[in-house]
Amino acid sequence: MVPSLEYNTERNHLNIPEYGRHIQKLVEHCKALETKEERNRMATAIVGVMGNLNPHLRDVADFQHKLWDQLFVIADFDLDADSPYPLPDQEQLAAAPERMPYPQKRPKYRFYGNNIQNMIDVALSWEKGEKREALTFIIANHMKKSFLNWNKDSVDDNVIFKHLFEMSNGEINLAAKDEDLLDSKSLIHKTVGRRDHSTNPRRNNNKRNYKSNNRNHKRSR
Repeated sequence: MVPSLEYNTERNHLNIPEYGRHIQKLVEHCKALETKEERNRMATAIVGVMGNLNPHLRDVADFQHKLWDQLFVIADFDLDADSPYPLPDQEQLAAAPERMPYPQKRPKYRFYGNNIQNMIDVALSWEKGEKREALTFIIANHMKKSFLNWNKDSVDDNVIFKHLFEMSNGEINLAAKDEDLLDSKSLIHKTVGRRDHSTNPRRNNNKRNYKSNNRNHKRSR
């Protein structure tokens, strides 16, 4: 058995794995030094080595402060050394972050999305007139386009008008207007397939010329 052989299961946990095992061993050696003067001198040297591992961050504000905080984190806050900065709060670092508020919007018609509802709210905030009426028809056409993306079949304009009436809480009623929305065919994006090379006359001519030249080359041998 090799006495110096170490297994990962026997090693201490790396508090900050980014710095590796050697930095943690240096910190453990620093903790074992007898005098505080020696610990302060070695702690400063360890911070210098940690800074050399991230030279691109030297110009970042409070970079040295961050390194000293990380030094005490690696030492499990059990290092009796003087830091030029206030010591980090162990409880504050271990505390779980506060839950961030996330908007929970569940529209009645999901295929329209939340943006349509936002556009309707903007239209309702405008004064009644030509601009608001033009915007409502733009919204209705966009709703029809979203509906067709969800259902490739055609849709009647009255269905869109009914949905818009419900989503605007009865304040927008385009069914009373004597106007139609855009045609379904103009709203559906048709995917253009790849060009069939077999129908390309230029490519076919190149194939025939290649075969003819190859045949003539064989005859001349």
